[in-house]
Amino acid sequence: MKRIPGLLLLILAPLLASAQSGLDGTWRIDVTKAQIDQKPTIFELKNGMFVCSTCDPKLNIKANGQEQKVAGSPYVDMEKISMLSGRTVERVGSKDGKVRFRATYTVSADGRTLTEKYEGHPANSAQAVVATTVYSRVGEPESGAHAISGAWKGEKYEGVSDNALTFSYSMNGDGLNYKASTGESYSAKFDGKDYPFHGDPGTTEVVLKKLDDHTFEETYKRNGEVVGKQRMTISSDGKSMNIVAQDTRRGTTDTFVAGKKEGSDTMADK
Repeated sequence: MKRIPGLLLLILAPLLASAQSGLDGTWRIDVTKAQIDQKPTIFELKNGMFVCSTCDPKLNIKANGQEQKVAGSPYVDMEKISMLSGRTVERVGSKDGKVRFRATYTVSADGRTLTEKYEGHPANSAQAVVATTVYSRVGEPESGAHAISGAWKGEKYEGVSDNALTFSYSMNGDGLNYKASTGESYSAKFDGKDYPFHGDPGTTEVVLKKLDDHTFEETYKRNGEVVGKQRMTISSDGKSMNIVAQDTRRGTTDTFVAGKKEGSDTMADK
């Protein structure tokens, strides 16, 4: 057997480790396996005012169907709240005159379930993202308030569009390239340094850490502030990825499972 020179092994080591990791390829999240953080979302709609104390940033505006200025969000600068009925509320956010998201919240007749139908418009994609989230009420309804008022914990996702679930990774020597179907991307190295994150106003930098050959960690920053972390662990057969996603600003942790698309292990630079 021909022996590989020691210097060449040093050069190839990052590439070999990357190939063994199984991270290369196109992945799709299976929403039926999602575990949603049980920290409740809290709404109050009373006396003509809509308050979301758990939103980031917190929201406190008139529910009069008129656009109002909001501060602190990298995604929107205006929002409007419309009461469509005693059980349905519409929330619309826009930036620079363009609608960035539309969410309709409907409370069930018994007041125990909240269904959110969401349509988002990513900054770097022409295709909308749609999803439905089902919540269950925590505690009792608030007397004298709109039905949406109260604490709600997430139970499940339904009808999520494919572009919100699909993303790709390709190893690049001692670094990693990432691209989401909604247009977000980065190219970074496993050296603990900040690298630009493109296509998401809420994330401006990413830091990569390799914990072992099958476990990786991304730290997301917004203008230097850590806003989230994500740890990805590849299964031994390379076919599934366990994702633990932390929102450090809201203090929540969600868990997802993604499967690798067949034949996507070897990929060109995306």
